[in-house]
This record gives sequence, structure tokens and C-alpha cells, in this order.
Amino acid sequence: MDVWKTIKPFANGGLSGMGATCLIQPIDIVKVRIQLGATGGPFGVASEIIKKEGFGTLYTGLSAGLLRQATYTTARLGLFNIFMDELKKRNAGQPIPLIEKAGAGLAAGGLGAIFGSPADLSLIRMQADGTLPVAERRNYKGAGDALMSIVKEDGVMGLFRGAGPTAVRAMALNMGMLASNEQAKEILKSSGVEGVPNTLGASAIAGFFASAFSLPFDYVKTQLQKQKPGPDGKLPFSGAMDCAMKTVAEGGPLKLWTGFPTYYVRIAPHAMFTLMILDFIQQTQKANGL
Repeated sequence: MDVWKTIKPFANGGLSGMGATCLIQPIDIVKVRIQLGATGGPFGVASEIIKKEGFGTLYTGLSAGLLRQATYTTARLGLFNIFMDELKKRNAGQPIPLIEKAGAGLAAGGLGAIFGSPADLSLIRMQADGTLPVAERRNYKGAGDALMSIVKEDGVMGLFRGAGPTAVRAMALNMGMLASNEQAKEILKSSGVEGVPNTLGASAIAGFFASAFSLPFDYVKTQLQKQKPGPDGKLPFSGAMDCAMKTVAEGGPLKLWTGFPTYYVRIAPHAMFTLMILDFIQQTQKANGL
């Protein structure tokens, strides 16, 4: 039982994240395409993808997405649960200050992102592949093929290209998502809102803050992960700061929030489904004495 007690928060986190990803994957594809320059709005981009590439394209990278959840979300939700349990002990059962919740979210997000960085890179590469000229497409067969291709082209350390921005983005997202979710749940509960309405309301609030805090980092991360060397052999961006500064110089600060409506529609439901599935798993385990 001690072993199960240790791995349970990680297993629950991974399963809930993977379940949510199966439902959200098409929206994620549209979000990436918009960030890479597609125009016409979310529905227009989705329609164009289906028309030109087939409906199945909306699920491109699902294997990588599931792998990402099995690594990144398993780690971040498992660690956040452990951090929160420790904070509850230190606060002797009293409400945990928001700043401490934010710290737990930052730490869990950063550590989880580093662990899941290779899977995240393979997901971005697979989703962006369809935007390249036919002659330049890599035509990955799945997450494993993408990972092997990256290692072959860029070496083992190539799996961690963009890991810095990925970790920073994850820290911002999880500070917004997990800390605000816990805070919102407490506020809603004190107002008499409990059960499913509490979970839905808190996760919707968490989705907004997660989106607003993390999109600029997500945009930079996407640009770094999909970049290719030019004719002179040099990459367009030397790093995250260089990418951010060039983006702002060319399109203004709001360019970093490109695709916010689609990003929010993707992040908020994913947060809601993740938290609802997680709550269902935990309640089922509790009912069965697990």
C-alpha cells in the first residue's frame, strides 16, 4: 500500500491528462496552425484542414500528445499533489496562502515540463509537418518515429530543443491553472457551491488564468521548436529572448498573444476535463478503499 500511495497521485494525473487530450486534440491542431500563420479563424482553419488534408489530420500527433501527458502531466499533477499535501501539514490544516499555491504550481510545472520536453517537441514537429512544402515534410509515422528522427538529425540533446521556454511556459501555465483552481474552489465552496458546479466553475476560472499567463511563452516555444536552418545554415532565432524581441519588433506586443481565443478554448476545456476526470478517479478510488 505504501508503494500505491506514492505512485497514486502520479498515475491519477497521467490518466486524467490523457483522457482530456483525446477530447481536445483537434483544437490543439488548429491552435498550432494559427500560430504558424494560418488565417480564417478557428472554424475556417479547421474546415480548410479537413478539406485539404482529411478529417484524420485533426488528430495528427495524438500518439505524441498522449506520450506528453503520460510524462508531463503525470509529473506535474503528481508533484503538485505532493507539494500541496506538504503545505497542508505545514499550515496545520489552515487555508494555504495563494502565494504558496503559486509556488507549488511553478515548481511542479517546471519540473514536469523538463521531464516531458522530448514528447512535447515531437508533438509540435508532427503538428507542424503538414504546413511545410511537400518536399520538406518529414511524414512522421508516430511519436516514436518523430523522436528517432529528431535524435538522428540533431542528436540526443536535440530532444530538449526549446526545453527552457517549455519549462518557463509550463511554470506560468501551472501557476495560473493549479493555484487559481485551488483558490477558486475554496472561494466557491465558502459561497455554498460544491460538487460538480464547484469543479466546473473553478476549472473554467483556472483555464482563463492559465491561458493568459502562458500564451506568450507557448508562442515563443512553438516558433523555436518548428524553426529550421536557413540557406546560410543559421537558425532564425538564437534563443527565447531573441525570438520574443523579434516578434514584438515585427508585430507588436500583442503578437505574442496570437490565437488567444483558440488557445483559451483549448486550455480551458482541457483543464476542465482533466480536473473532472481526476475528481472522478479520486472519488471512485475512495469509494473502493484505494
